[in-house]
Amino acid sequence: MDPRLQIVNAISTRLQEDLEGRKPEIGIVLGSGLGRLADVIENPVVIPYRTLPGFPVSTAVGHKGNFIAGQLGGKTVLAMQGRIHFYEGYGMDKVVLPIRIMIKLGIKTLFVSNAAGGTNLNFHVGDLMIIKDHINLLPNPLIGPNIEDFGPRFPDMTRPYDPALIKLAEEIAAEKDIPLKKGVYVGGTGPSYETPAEYKYFRLIGGDAVGMSTIPEVIVARHAGIPVFGISVITNEAHDDYAEDYVNDGHDVVVAANAAADKMTLLISKMIERL
Repeated sequence: MDPRLQIVNAISTRLQEDLEGRKPEIGIVLGSGLGRLADVIENPVVIPYRTLPGFPVSTAVGHKGNFIAGQLGGKTVLAMQGRIHFYEGYGMDKVVLPIRIMIKLGIKTLFVSNAAGGTNLNFHVGDLMIIKDHINLLPNPLIGPNIEDFGPRFPDMTRPYDPALIKLAEEIAAEKDIPLKKGVYVGGTGPSYETPAEYKYFRLIGGDAVGMSTIPEVIVARHAGIPVFGISVITNEAHDDYAEDYVNDGHDVVVAANAAADKMTLLISKMIERL
């Protein structure tokens, strides 16, 4: 058996015990500063990553490092309170391990969120951006022998973000008066923030926001046929016309993400309720 599948099976079996009979329908990945959504999950069971043998530990600022299972919007959800990043030194098989575990546990839909820099000149700090497509500058997590248990060798990526879920988000946002942007997310390796020239380049090739995560998770979910909804919180204006004393700061990113977390929490909760 493929060793990647062996570890997925082993941790999934352990998680099933910890979940005490809960069968998650929805998977949620909460990015930098966005763990607040976990606070509204009802009857939660908290499972720290460090208690799962062979599971990577999240070290990024604003990532608590827990699975949280419970009820949200009338559905059983399994949320990641903090993700695993390539820049932390983990191989791509570890970065996407949590998603494969959630798929193994039976999720039918995946929600992913992140903090991102707005390369689009019309985007400002605190904006929510529905991810309609992406540009991947990270290693593809499907490189290597294909795991047939999850999907085909060459999965289609024509619609990486589900059109029906995007439409639902726009309908709910209109009802709740939540302003939304929509754009293309560029994923790079990090951990250094990008240069002004790189921000300009991303904008020129069609990127509206840039970050250091998410895309590998989406690729693995789509490989398995799981529909995905993605949303970015714009936490800094990633432009190429900074003041001379401007610096990007990771703690400022978390603060900005927290400020927008309530809007994102309401939107995702209502979406799950209507699925």
